[in-house]
Amino acid sequence: MKKEVSCPHCGKSWSVYSNPTPTTDVVIYEPGRGVVIIKRGNPPYGHALPGGFIDEGEQAEAAAVREMQEETGLDVELTGLLGVYSRPERDPRQHTLSVVFTGRARNPQALQAGDDAAEVRFCPLDSLPDDMAFDHARILEDFRQTLTGGRALAAIDALPCREGC
Repeated sequence: MKKEVSCPHCGKSWSVYSNPTPTTDVVIYEPGRGVVIIKRGNPPYGHALPGGFIDEGEQAEAAAVREMQEETGLDVELTGLLGVYSRPERDPRQHTLSVVFTGRARNPQALQAGDDAAEVRFCPLDSLPDDMAFDHARILEDFRQTLTGGRALAAIDALPCREGC
């Protein structure tokens, strides 16, 4: 949204854009163990999918992989796009737009809380905590539908090779 604002001193006006902030989350799933969830160390408190803000100039897929490493210690291979979630009220701090991927951990034994996560663990889909933050309970319900064939995943953009090729 574009707004015109004026300098209170000189009266000169300029345009200010107020757009949703891009974020990314990943549903890391392992059959028999469930999905990775974190207990948030910062407000808003509660349990959530690991994720975070996409940096300027960063590809959403790269941000997802980076955030998983920072918050969970996991090296994650993205397996699909679950959806884009953008309801203005989804985050009480500000309007965000989250690109939500699915993925699998290449190193599940490395699971450990980091960055904004106070705790991290695998959680069975049928016993999620009642205090899921944001709209993550809805996202996990959408994911559950992919497991039963009621919803399809979309393809994702490939990340550049780690060796720079």
